[in-house]
Amino acid sequence: METAEYTNDTESKEGEMSFLDHLEELRWRIIYSLLGVIVGTIICWIFIDFLVDKVLLIPAARTGLKLQNLRPFGQIFLYFEIAIIGGIVLSIPNLLYQIWKFISPALRESERKYISLIVTFSSLCFITGICFAYFVMLPLTFSFAANFGSKRIENNFAVDEYFSIIISIMLAAGVVFELPMVSFFLSKLGILKPSFMRKYRRHAIVVIMILAAFLTPGTDPVSQIVLAIPLFLLYEISIFVSKISQKKN
Repeated sequence: METAEYTNDTESKEGEMSFLDHLEELRWRIIYSLLGVIVGTIICWIFIDFLVDKVLLIPAARTGLKLQNLRPFGQIFLYFEIAIIGGIVLSIPNLLYQIWKFISPALRESERKYISLIVTFSSLCFITGICFAYFVMLPLTFSFAANFGSKRIENNFAVDEYFSIIISIMLAAGVVFELPMVSFFLSKLGILKPSFMRKYRRHAIVVIMILAAFLTPGTDPVSQIVLAIPLFLLYEISIFVSKISQKKN
């Protein structure tokens, strides 16, 4: 009995140590992620004037929007916000890498070899979503907003609302463009099957419309429709990706 109790105590201590090691690993992954965000934020702050004037204000200039600052220190806080969000976007590859490194001990050896590919293509999918939002969604959204309504009413936009729309649409598009990679990973783990996705395609359409309405700011129907269309296409692509992944398995 004493030997059995001693064995149980030893096993519990080992389990406690492994749990503490797991927490320690999580702590360092969070630190590495934050360091990446800080470095990205510093880089964005160095080029903040170019980022604001030559990138983020271009959609407003092309659609003829008139922006105005309504707060005493509005532009200062706005610049800090843009630098931080830009730092997060720049550090996306590092964030994804830290996430996969943290969960890699729970994966099989055959599954760990896909980490580099998943991080690379996930980053590319996110960047593609941001580019799609910038070059397609934003021009259509602001063109609709600038030209809608009576010509006797001048449409002037608060600059913080303008940047809020830009940032939310770009980040939302970046996230939804990750759908094929999520499908690939879940299919590799055997959680997701193409037959399941085809069976619930109609349900997915309803979810996509709700998701597009939730991810786009306000009640702008143009940005909702423009986001919903690539979501439909990404869902079909995800079925194809899941099918290929299962064939390889």
